[in-house]
Amino acid sequence: MRIVYCDESGDDGYPDYSSPIFVLTTIYLHYLNWKDTYQAISSFRKELKVKYGLPVKTEMHVKPFLLDKNPYRSFNFSQQVRKEIIADYCKFINTLNLKIINVAIIKANIVQSDYDVLDKALTYSIQRVENDLNLSVNPEERFMMITDQGRVGKMTKTARKIQQINYIPSQFSSGSYRQEIKSMIEDPLPKDSKESYLIQCCDLVSYLAYLYVLKNKNLGDFPNRLKSYLSIEEVEYYLSSLSSVLNLNASRADKFGIVMYPK
Repeated sequence: MRIVYCDESGDDGYPDYSSPIFVLTTIYLHYLNWKDTYQAISSFRKELKVKYGLPVKTEMHVKPFLLDKNPYRSFNFSQQVRKEIIADYCKFINTLNLKIINVAIIKANIVQSDYDVLDKALTYSIQRVENDLNLSVNPEERFMMITDQGRVGKMTKTARKIQQINYIPSQFSSGSYRQEIKSMIEDPLPKDSKESYLIQCCDLVSYLAYLYVLKNKNLGDFPNRLKSYLSIEEVEYYLSSLSSVLNLNASRADKFGIVMYPK
């Protein structure tokens, strides 16, 4: 069985929204690897405390961290140190026995007035996790999902729906075909991100994917506090540092495997 964690960057609103993109990141790993992964992240956080002075119990929430907002401002990290911490984090995550899928919903491409951003992002994410389990070879494979508390209600509705009826866009035509999700067990379970290292890892990867798609698709610029010291080349370097854990097969149209919809 796999355990799937997820977190997002951007807002899931449409047609009213504050961000041009919504990115949902899922990290999934075999349950037998969970304890070793937890202990590895715990040890890594202790190393960050020794190397940079970042307290072990301080939640890593990457957007305010990079923008030097509270609670991180009190640590007086320089811009260079903040970038070094993100680089160290990415290189560390790349050593773990897990996989990552990023799904980006590009709102400028939406034509339906009733388009449900979160529903679509979660559906595409769950489809790709199940595809990776390869049920034709491993029919007994199953997974369960854990997410931050804020969107559990909406995610539960989607998860239940796609186990009963699920249409997948065809890669070869403008149509779709029906394939219900078979391997998911339970509704998405809530967990406070402050209490989950793996949700915090999702948050980090999600924001990097958000910045990458933002510039790659010419949808906007980095926040003012960020664009003064972080370049798109550095963001791509961070994502490249995750090459061993990114599920590149999730989308062959992007070099980092980021799934982008609508087309």
